[in-house]
Amino acid sequence: MKYSIIGTGNVGSALAGQFARAGVPVGIANTRGPDSVREMVTQLGSSVTAQDLSDALQADIVILAVPFRAHTAIAALSAEWGGKIIIDAMNTYGVAPEELAGRASTDIVASAFVNAKVVKTLNQLPARLLAQDPAEDGGRRVMFVSGNDEAATSTVAALLGSLGFSPINLGEIAKGGALIDMGGPLILKNLIKKD
Repeated sequence: MKYSIIGTGNVGSALAGQFARAGVPVGIANTRGPDSVREMVTQLGSSVTAQDLSDALQADIVILAVPFRAHTAIAALSAEWGGKIIIDAMNTYGVAPEELAGRASTDIVASAFVNAKVVKTLNQLPARLLAQDPAEDGGRRVMFVSGNDEAATSTVAALLGSLGFSPINLGEIAKGGALIDMGGPLILKNLIKKD
C-alpha cells in the first residue's frame, strides 16, 4: 500500500511527522514542486519522500491536507479515481454554509473524486496537537474516522493504528461524518484512549 500527503502546510507537515515517527513510508507533495519540501523531508528522515504532485496522486491512499476549496483543482488532475482511497483531512474554515448547500463537506469531496472511496479523518485536532506523539498518559490519542465504504474505512483505521492513534469508527458520513465536520461536537476533542 502506497501513501501520499497532498499539502505541506501545518496539517500536512504534522502528518508527515507522524509517518516519519512510525517509520511508515509516505510521499508528500504540493503545487510548488518537490524542491519546496526538500528541507522538511531531510529533517524527517528516509520514511518521507518529496514528490511531484502527479506522482503523489498515484498512491493507493491520498491524504488531502489542503484548504477545502483546493480539492477541486486536485480532483481535476485525473478523470478517474477508481480504486483509490481519498482521506479528507480538510476543514471548511472560511467556507460559508450556503456554499455547502446543506451537504456534508466530505460528500462534496467525494463528488469531485469520481469513483474514489472517500474517508473523513485526521481533521479533528489543531495541527500542533496532530503533530504530537499519539502515545500519551498510558494511552493513545483518539482519531475519529467516518466513511461510506466499510472496507475503505477499515483500511484507513488500520493506517491510523499503525501511526499510533486509537481509531474510532463513527460510521457513515451522513451521521458520523457530521460529528467531525466544522461545528460538529467532536471537533477539537483531544481524547486519550487508555490501553
